[in-house]
Amino acid sequence: MTRYSSLKGIQDILPPAISQWQKVEQTAKDVFSVYGFQELRAPIIESTDIFIRSIGETTDIVEKEMYTFPDKAGRSITLRPEGTAPVVRCYVQNRLYDLPSPQKFFYSGPMFRYERPQKGRFRQFYQIGVEALGTSDPKLDAEILFMLRLFLERIGLEGLSFEVNSIGCEKCRPDYKKALLNFLSGKIDEFCPDCKRRYTFNPLRILDCKVKECIKLRVGAPKVTDFLCNDCREHFDALLSLLRLHNFPHIINPDMVRGLDYYTRTTFEVTSTKLGAQNTVAAGGRYDRLVEEFGGPPTPAIGFAMGMERIVELLNASDRLKIPAPKVFIATIGAPAEKEGLILAEKLRGKGFWVEINYASSSLRSQLRKADRLSSAYVFMLGDDEISSGKIKWKRLSDGSQGEIPLDKVLDFFDNK
Repeated sequence: MTRYSSLKGIQDILPPAISQWQKVEQTAKDVFSVYGFQELRAPIIESTDIFIRSIGETTDIVEKEMYTFPDKAGRSITLRPEGTAPVVRCYVQNRLYDLPSPQKFFYSGPMFRYERPQKGRFRQFYQIGVEALGTSDPKLDAEILFMLRLFLERIGLEGLSFEVNSIGCEKCRPDYKKALLNFLSGKIDEFCPDCKRRYTFNPLRILDCKVKECIKLRVGAPKVTDFLCNDCREHFDALLSLLRLHNFPHIINPDMVRGLDYYTRTTFEVTSTKLGAQNTVAAGGRYDRLVEEFGGPPTPAIGFAMGMERIVELLNASDRLKIPAPKVFIATIGAPAEKEGLILAEKLRGKGFWVEINYASSSLRSQLRKADRLSSAYVFMLGDDEISSGKIKWKRLSDGSQGEIPLDKVLDFFDNK
């Protein structure tokens, strides 16, 4: 048994698995950039107040899951449990609203929630997210969904469902809340303890409960889309029209309210049937009042976040990502060949190739076994005879083909391969 180990719910991300994460992150940057999104890096720690104000005091995240502690000055500090609130705080503090709208950002990094670890869910987990602030135009909502789909296609994920909804605004939501309370009033004692508490403080979140009995009990509940005001209805209809125009496959899910208090109007989720109970790959929506609540001007906004762990899990299941391997392993025999091999390795690395060399005085057979274990594409073999003749032997491990090339032509060897 080791003396030290990682904390419960915290995982190490090691090679070669980290290459999958890097592939996902780079694809996200490439796709988001063509839509005009720029990277923003907010701190991992923030004042606790920003999460209480944005997420909501009665949410599970604030009540049960946040890593909160006093710093040496006695201020309440929280490890960020989600990415939107820090971005909004940054947007307001730095007066980014003075710049041309919409302002578009993306971020990636660790988030922290103290919850029961399970498949696809960790206490330190990683998210990639985007936020666009400054316009309420439904074209931006559609653009966000198009961008998300393009990203998921680029990394090779298939069989995903896009669910959309509108949860209204501060004008129409009170009428829906009243209708929902009337529906639940006669059966609330049969719901789980969390839903009983939500009934008093935030009844819409009962629709977000994943407890099977609660799901059954809310069958027949009034639909939020039946209570939308004219402005919210027009906004939602315009979004749906844009999705149809682009033949964007989607499902209208009137029960989807999302779990955070700041959402308004458009909400959406991307789900997979291959993830079990925790089936959400990405989720987001509008938060048109949050910037104002943070002290900025009225600023409509929309964003989403997706969990890296679940994306990588799906990619592993689909066998879409290849484990990186060296382009060439240089096997050498004898001191002169070792020196020549080092020079050659540096030249090839300078051209951008991953090159591995032998670090011990090993036999050629041993070095070839090592090259095979590393899944190297090629082996270059160099000894006294090769140095004398000015030629190096090569072997492609995938099919066993081999040959010789002049030492001064090695840098051109991969031009047509």
